[in-house]
Amino acid sequence: MRSFDFAPLYRSSVGFDQIANMMDRVLTNDGATPSYPPYNIEKLDDDAYRISIAVAGFSDADLSVEVREKALIVSARKTEEAEGRKYLHRGIATRAFERRFHLADHVHVTGAAHADGMLHIELERQVPEALKPRQIQIASDNKAIEKDVVDAKSVN
Repeated sequence: MRSFDFAPLYRSSVGFDQIANMMDRVLTNDGATPSYPPYNIEKLDDDAYRISIAVAGFSDADLSVEVREKALIVSARKTEEAEGRKYLHRGIATRAFERRFHLADHVHVTGAAHADGMLHIELERQVPEALKPRQIQIASDNKAIEKDVVDAKSVN
């Protein structure tokens, strides 16, 4: 396994320690991550995503979708089945699970739907206006610059 030194990142930046910690967690994972239930993560648009989880055998009441502390938590608990059922073969797994997805800054869950044994969770990156790039007009005459200098002198 490779080990990365994130010290150069810490020396020249501030606030990126969360990314380094996340990378460290992912790289030190020993492969014991549960594979149940299977899921897909799709990128629908530049700022739109969908997580689809195979939840065959679960009803809407059995499923829970929650956002807590920048994490999407999907869990399921199967309600007790009626007594007296005898299975000759039981291949549909309906065991309880909890699956966590870490959400990036400004990513919000916009909805969830359960149909045909699939749970679809819609996500969208909603960047605030203050963080979006903006174009600065360039004045071609000196009057605009002089006006700003005069305004600055009157403030001081």
